Amino acid sequence: MQDINILAVLLLLTFATGAVFLTRRLRLPSLLAYLIIGIALGPHGFKVLAESEEVGAFAEFGVVFLMFSIGLEFSLARLRAMKALVFGFGGAQVLLTACATTLVALYGYGQRWEAGLVVGLAVSMSSTAIVARILSERFELHSRSGRQTMGVLLFQDIAVVPCLILFPALARPQTDLAQSMLIAAAQTVVVLLLLIGLAKRPMKALLDAVAHRHSEELFVLTTLWIVFVLSYATHAAGLSLALGAFIGGMLISETMYRHQVESDVRPFRDILLGLFFVTVGMMLDVMYVLTHLPLLVLAVFLLVAGKGLVVLLVAALSRSRLDVCLRTAAQLAQAGEFGLVLIQLGFTLKLIGQDVFQLTLSAMLISMFVAPFLIEWATRFSGQMVRGDWAHKAKTLHDIAVGAFSMENHVIVCGYGRTGERVAQFLSSEGIPFVALDLNPHRVRCHPPEHGVVVFGNADRSEVLKAAGVARARGVVVTYPDAHSAERVIRLVRQARENIPIVVRVADDTDVARLKAAGATEVIPEVLEGSLMIAAEALVQFGVPVENAMASVRAVRAERYSSLRDFYQASLDPRPPEK
Repeated sequence: MQDINILAVLLLLTFATGAVFLTRRLRLPSLLAYLIIGIALGPHGFKVLAESEEVGAFAEFGVVFLMFSIGLEFSLARLRAMKALVFGFGGAQVLLTACATTLVALYGYGQRWEAGLVVGLAVSMSSTAIVARILSERFELHSRSGRQTMGVLLFQDIAVVPCLILFPALARPQTDLAQSMLIAAAQTVVVLLLLIGLAKRPMKALLDAVAHRHSEELFVLTTLWIVFVLSYATHAAGLSLALGAFIGGMLISETMYRHQVESDVRPFRDILLGLFFVTVGMMLDVMYVLTHLPLLVLAVFLLVAGKGLVVLLVAALSRSRLDVCLRTAAQLAQAGEFGLVLIQLGFTLKLIGQDVFQLTLSAMLISMFVAPFLIEWATRFSGQMVRGDWAHKAKTLHDIAVGAFSMENHVIVCGYGRTGERVAQFLSSEGIPFVALDLNPHRVRCHPPEHGVVVFGNADRSEVLKAAGVARARGVVVTYPDAHSAERVIRLVRQARENIPIVVRVADDTDVARLKAAGATEVIPEVLEGSLMIAAEALVQFGVPVENAMASVRAVRAERYSSLRDFYQASLDPRPPEK
C-alpha cells in the first residue's frame, strides 16, 4: 500500500513538473497544467489518483491561502480610488451575468432557481491568474481596457466572500431560507467586528515581536499560525475557512509586514492551490464530455459569448471606444479559478446535480483554455478597427505632421517615458531638434524641452513615422520597454531609410542580438550600464583609485559599444597623444 501511494505521489510530481514547465514555455498559466493532470490521472482518466476526503481537505487549504493573498491585496485606499470602476463596472458585470444565467437555467434548462444562481455566480467570475499575466506581458495593465478589466477582477475577488456565505445558507431547508440567510449575515457581521475590531492591534504587536527576533523560520511559522487560527475561528462560527484567511490577510495588509508575509506564503499557496486544481480536474468526467459534446459546445458558447456580450454592453454604457469595449469583453469572457471554487462548493452542498456540475465545469475549463487565443484575436481585431478609423487616423497623422513640418535633420524619439524624456533633454542641450512619439495622453500634454515637440502617435506604424519626418531625420531613438515593439519599429525605419542611425534601449542583454539583426545601430542594455556604475562606485568605496575604477568601466564599454570603441580605447591609452 505504501509503495502504491509513493508511486502515485512520484507520478503526480513528475507530471506536475513536466506540465508546469511546458505551460511556462508556452506562456500559459500553470493552473491549466494542474487541471490537465487531474483529468488525466484521476478516476475518470488513467485512475492513477483516487478521490479521497483527505486529499480534498488538504487541497481546500489551497483556496484558503489564495483568499489570504487576496486579503493582503485588499486596500481600502485602493478601493476608494477605483470605487466607480470597481463597484460600478464590476458590480454591473457580476449582477447581470448571474441574473442572465439564472434565467437561462430556469427557463431554458428547467433547473431550480438556486441551481441557476449558483451556476450564474460561478461563471460570472473571470481568471485573474490568466488575464493579469497576459496583460502584464503585453504592458497593457495601465491601458483603458486593462484598467477596466483589473477593476472588474478586483470586484469579483471581493464578491467571492459573500458567495461563500450565501451558498451554505441556500443549502439549508427552503422553509427556513430567509431565517438562514439572516443568521448567516448576523454571524458574518459579528465575526468581522470581533476579528477586525479586536485583532488589529494584537496582530501588529505579534508581528512586531516576531520581527525583532530576526528569525525567518519563526516569521513563517507565525504567518502559517495566523492563517490557520483565523480560518478555524470562522469555521467554528459556521462560516467558511477561506473567509477567516481573507480577514487575516486584511489585518496584515494594514501593517508594514505585508510584502514579507506575501513572499513567505506564496510557496505554500502555489503548491496547495495546484493540488486543489488537480482535485478539480479529477472531478471532470471525460466520457460525459464526449457523450454530451453538442450540449457542451452550446454551454461554452453561451458562457463565452453571453459573458462577453454583458461586458461589451457595460463597457459601452461607460462610454468607452468600441475597440476598448471589445478588448475588455475578450479579457473577461472566460471563467476563473474562483468560479471553480464556487461550482465545486455548490456541488458539495448538493445545490446542483451531477449533470449540471459536469456540464458547467467542462464549459468553464474549456473557456479558460481558449482565453489566451481569444484575447490575442481581440487585440489584433481591435487594432485593425483603430487603423480603419480614418477620421481618427487622419487627425493623428495631421497633428504629427504639423509638429514635424518645420523640422529638418531632427531626431525621432519613440516613447516619451523617463528614458525618452532624459534623451530629449540631452538633445535639447545640444540644440538638436526632436519629435517624440507617445501613446500616453499625459505625456503628450507635458511641456517638452526647447527645440522639440511631443505628439500622440504609435511609432510602429509606417505612416506615423513618415508623418514624423523619418525621410529627413538624422536618427531614431527607441526607448520602448517591450523588445517586440522595438523590433517592429526598427524594421519599419529600415524599410524607409537603410542607413539612418537607430539607437535602442533594452532592459537587459537577452534581446541585443535579435535587435541588432533587425537593423539597430546600437543597443543599450540598462542592466549593463547600471551594473557598470555600481561596480565603479563599489571599487572606489573599497579603496581602488578613481582612475583605475573608471578605466575598468571604459574597458568593458570599449568591448561592448563598437561605435565608441576608438574613444574608449584612446581614453585607456596611457601614452600622451602625438604632436
